[in-house]
Amino acid sequence: MSPRKERLLEAGDVLFVAVNIVRSFGISPEDALRATNRKFERRFREMEALAAAQGKDFASLSLDDQEALWQAVKASERGKTS
Repeated sequence: MSPRKERLLEAGDVLFVAVNIVRSFGISPEDALRATNRKFERRFREMEALAAAQGKDFASLSLDDQEALWQAVKASERGKTS
């Protein structure tokens, strides 16, 4: 079996286990995935807005610069009250 095929099968096993753990918590895996997708999209839009406010083109930023924006957005969210 090729290394790629082995990694593919292992990744599938990890996803299968994760879904079963989520189910054991009484949570719908689909609902959890939708919620986290919404969170990611919200954070990503905020990252783009922060870059624009700094006069930077988000797409041209390095991964390190994008990560710094991601961490800034997360820190900002933690500072807000629900």
